[in-house]
Amino acid sequence: MKRLLLIIALLTQTMLFSQDVCTKGICVAEFNASFNETNSVAWLNKLSDCETSRIDIATDANWASKYKIVVVPTLVIFKDGVEVVRYQANIMMQMEATRKDVQDTINELIMESF
Repeated sequence: MKRLLLIIALLTQTMLFSQDVCTKGICVAEFNASFNETNSVAWLNKLSDCETSRIDIATDANWASKYKIVVVPTLVIFKDGVEVVRYQANIMMQMEATRKDVQDTINELIMESF
């Protein structure tokens, strides 16, 4: 029984990690860690014309490795699963990019599609 539970846990973790953050359309992912929660990007869910997600790299360090996250928070904009732009925090682990900066990038990506 213990062996079966271990196999199920490993398969679940492998399946979750094998998924990408965003595979279709425009997506903004915030990579942060629970110890830096006070510096989360408060306006992330207010962005328009994109999907958003928050990933806690302290919970699963595989995400940090896969996306080469070296500072938190980091915002990554994906278009159809490909990283397009990355915004990283300053030395105080605070995001300097503004909502306008990120929204302008999203709007430019949308306009490029026409």
